[in-house]
Amino acid sequence: MKPMKPMKPMKPMAPLDFGPAWWPKDLGSPSTSGAQNDIRYAFFPDKRRLLIERNGKLVTYDSGNHVINGVSQQQSTGTSLTFTSQDGLVNLDDLRQL
Repeated sequence: MKPMKPMKPMKPMAPLDFGPAWWPKDLGSPSTSGAQNDIRYAFFPDKRRLLIERNGKLVTYDSGNHVINGVSQQQSTGTSLTFTSQDGLVNLDDLRQL
């Protein structure tokens, strides 16, 4: 029986391509972002901006002192979003729309 040849080194993985960013470039990179169904969100702590894209319509919110780090989506007759910050739950309706 012949000994096995050593394995050849693997090529490094190419970075994942998520396609072009859907938010304005001047906001930089979000600290958190996600999507479910027809809703996408991205949070930019340096600019204090939360962007929500729902059915192709982009809305910008002033996050105030909230540092968004999570999201909860409830679906029933309507869809509601609740975000988590360092101060607890934040309802989207409580943020100022710009």
